[in-house]
Amino acid sequence: MLPQLRRLERKYDRELVVVGVHSAKFAAEKSTEAIRHAVARHDVGHPVANDRDFRLWQEYAVRAWPTLIFIDPRGRVIARHEGEVPFEALDRAIGQLVAEFEARGLLDRRPLSFALAGLGAEGGPLRFPGKVLADPASGRLFIADTGHHRLVVAGLDGQVERAIGSGQPGLQDGPAEAARFNHPQGLALQGHGLFVADTDNHALRRVDLATGATSTIAGTGEQAQQFHAGGPARQVALNSPWDLVFHLGQLWVAMAGFHQVWALDLDHGLLRPAIGSGREGLQDGLLEAAELAQPSGLANDGQWLFVACSEASAIRCVDVAAERVGTLVGLGLFEFGDQDGVGQQVRLQHPLGLAAAQGVLYLADTYNHKLKRLDRATAEVRTLFGSGVPGYRDGPALQAQFSEPGGLTLAGHRLYVADTNNHLVRVADLASETVQTLELRGLGPPSAGA
Repeated sequence: MLPQLRRLERKYDRELVVVGVHSAKFAAEKSTEAIRHAVARHDVGHPVANDRDFRLWQEYAVRAWPTLIFIDPRGRVIARHEGEVPFEALDRAIGQLVAEFEARGLLDRRPLSFALAGLGAEGGPLRFPGKVLADPASGRLFIADTGHHRLVVAGLDGQVERAIGSGQPGLQDGPAEAARFNHPQGLALQGHGLFVADTDNHALRRVDLATGATSTIAGTGEQAQQFHAGGPARQVALNSPWDLVFHLGQLWVAMAGFHQVWALDLDHGLLRPAIGSGREGLQDGLLEAAELAQPSGLANDGQWLFVACSEASAIRCVDVAAERVGTLVGLGLFEFGDQDGVGQQVRLQHPLGLAAAQGVLYLADTYNHKLKRLDRATAEVRTLFGSGVPGYRDGPALQAQFSEPGGLTLAGHRLYVADTNNHLVRVADLASETVQTLELRGLGPPSAGA
């Protein structure tokens, strides 16, 4: 709902006040510091209350995420809506309420302003990086510099080659320095093409690495308001594409907003829902009947497609040829924690990142601030890196600290990690069992007003 609320706040900047109430599902989301990071990461401009004990949830008889509650100028609750709602409908409702209370002389148009609490890393070279992709063949590392609305191309040693994108949010194709993205996330590579899940533009983009030019290959730029059957890629409205991977000749898209995985046939320019009914849940079975829960990470090992269902704290496995979806670990939408073990013993907390190699999956267990190893054959999970306490510390594997790592990629015996809330890329070495910070040489923040 954040994009719709931003539009309303701009349009009714003297009439409407938005107050967010964060009633956390996951334990890690109850931390005020974590909420500060989320407010900055999502560019939220209104105040947010931390309802960690569900007091406001209960006082207002809330039953679902999201719930919108409308309060009139006298402080009375006059309406509520459960679930997402299109901007147009909200705009009509707010417009009618503004006209009504203006006619009754109850509107107070004195301006209000709210300062976003600083987090101390706003001027660094990266801002909330989301996903990373290593290409060992070329020795390059691609970084979704999500909070700066751009992509970074560097060597695996950290030497920066170029930045792609002006650093200003928007949906604009063209040369590297002029192109605009909006909170890009997942990356996939094919030949000279770098494919990008441009999440808040609800679009898929392609960067020609030979020239740096960006083009839009899927999406209309508007968020889809309802499920649909897909079609010609440039004519299809998408809903928060979050990650990408090539598998069996197609580009697979973790469509987090639809709780589905989609497939793009690049040869014919057709995009369609391929995995998941659209109902949020954790149900195995045939591709179209299975239930996913906010798929946010994708990987493949040449045979299997793997999906991180972050809202169910689950890792799914997909046999595309057999048209079947299974679950490696995860028990349901409200079963989460931090527990190593085998199969149903395992508890994760909102994993976002996956990397696959030779029967092994590496996981960014995001809200547990850890990196873990999953054996596909046995479903055994064990922690490899991270103390579990959010923070920043290099060093021995289990003493190192991360803060909501959001993506990871494998190059040889090194895992490159987007350490999102630390605004860094970290390197977890599987051989030496140590963590180091990757120094990105030759990169600064985008120029103001670029």
